[in-house]
Amino acid sequence: MTGKFIVFEGGDATGKSTQARLVAERRGAHFTFEPGDCSIGPAVREILLNPANESLSFRAEALLYAADRAQHVAEVIAPKLAEGTDVVCDRFIASSVIYQGVGRGLGADTVSDISLFATDALRPDLTVLLDVEPEVSAARLGDNLDRLERAGSDFHASVRQGFLDLAHANPDSWVVIDGAGSVDEVSAKIDAALAERLGE
Repeated sequence: MTGKFIVFEGGDATGKSTQARLVAERRGAHFTFEPGDCSIGPAVREILLNPANESLSFRAEALLYAADRAQHVAEVIAPKLAEGTDVVCDRFIASSVIYQGVGRGLGADTVSDISLFATDALRPDLTVLLDVEPEVSAARLGDNLDRLERAGSDFHASVRQGFLDLAHANPDSWVVIDGAGSVDEVSAKIDAALAERLGE
């Protein structure tokens, strides 16, 4: 019997990292995140998010995310699921499909294929998309921005719409939650959705 694999997705400052950790705690699940939570992860994360790496090509960016994800699945996610432990992950394949495939213009199908190769076709049981209006995320972000957060309002608008489009195209495996409320309010919505969608 394998564990449940729940992924939290969304744009920057939607609250997904906070909510993913809370869900993992409540479920007694293993919390993890991308990029960075594997043996090669910290080095890859530094390359990807360091604002000094302005010359990093979009294709290199996509491949670095895929490399981190391949190691992450092999080293962390797959073993935990195989032992029957639920895994809650902050970002997974959809982040690459939307950020690099849509936002960077590399093509959603192309980036999806790369990621499915990297993960040996592992897919989440449920993806929770946290969505907030652009002005809410901008206010939450402040001024200390990483390389991706500095990509500009048009980029982030396309990312937000891309996530919503993907969720609406996959209603059986995605749920969209309004992330604009308080932490407790959003948590209550997520718990209700998980109970309904996972039959708990």
